[in-house]
Amino acid sequence: MRVGIIGAGFGRRVAAPVFSETPGCDVVDVVSARDEAAVARLCARPDLDLVSVHSPPFRHAAHTRAAIDAGHAVLCDKPVGLNADETTHLLDAAAGAGVVHLVNFEFRHDPMRRALRDLVVSGRLGPPAHMTWVHLSSGSRVPLRPFGWLFRDELGGGWIRAWASHAVDTVRWLFGEITDAEARRRLDVTERPAPDGAMAAVDVEDGLSAWLRTDTGATVTLESTFAAPASLPPRIVVQGATGVAECVADTGIVVRDEHGGRTEEKRPPADGDPHLEPMRRWAEVVRDVVDGNRPATGPDVPTFADAVACARVLDQLRAAPLEVRL
Repeated sequence: MRVGIIGAGFGRRVAAPVFSETPGCDVVDVVSARDEAAVARLCARPDLDLVSVHSPPFRHAAHTRAAIDAGHAVLCDKPVGLNADETTHLLDAAAGAGVVHLVNFEFRHDPMRRALRDLVVSGRLGPPAHMTWVHLSSGSRVPLRPFGWLFRDELGGGWIRAWASHAVDTVRWLFGEITDAEARRRLDVTERPAPDGAMAAVDVEDGLSAWLRTDTGATVTLESTFAAPASLPPRIVVQGATGVAECVADTGIVVRDEHGGRTEEKRPPADGDPHLEPMRRWAEVVRDVVDGNRPATGPDVPTFADAVACARVLDQLRAAPLEVRL
């Protein structure tokens, strides 16, 4: 599978090395998302099998359409579109062109997340009742991250699109479709240094508290920020009717049952970027789907249809008022 990659950030740092080391894959070029001429040349190449889009969200639609129009399979980072309407248009375009369309929800292939799903699906915890997810990060605060698209709503910024997109997908993957969503958005760091040295105003959330309900009856609370003064290991707790599973930093799961039993599964902490291990597993699935060796359906293969379902929930969360901390 010959892969062209758009994006000099995550695309060059993570996607390109992963696809390069995946058997049966060949990365033919990596171009900057800012170089539109290079993007156009890449998408026009007749020898590509897959265009992997890792540009900023406000460029996703144009770059994805260019790949679709050229007849290439496309893998796009989340969120695929700036909102549900834009994402739906991209799904319709890909389906109409008959091309493979995949969304980069790579954490479906993280070993501990898969172990957590196995616990839920197998019924070991009993019917799922509630999940809490706490993710407190200082990633944009210590050191202070400069102003850029991530802090502008119209460009696809904000913590809901950046982090909650993955969280919403995980909830859907674990428990089913989300039927209700409420949020409180907050902004703790209101200004950031711009390239010209001035301070620029941020207009989108850097943290949120959310409540979700799924069609299976399970409820979920999300508490997250990337503007905390210090980072803590992320913690996911799933409560079923007969047991509770706790996953900390995706390095281990402890299961406790109603009879006092306790089991634990561990794996070594991620060596380097935490995206690498799930991306390696996901790249093999992408290869097999694009090569026609497995169908582009099922819980292991998130498509633009999943991106649309996720975007609808994100739109509900983003509609909440923004509480500015002064």
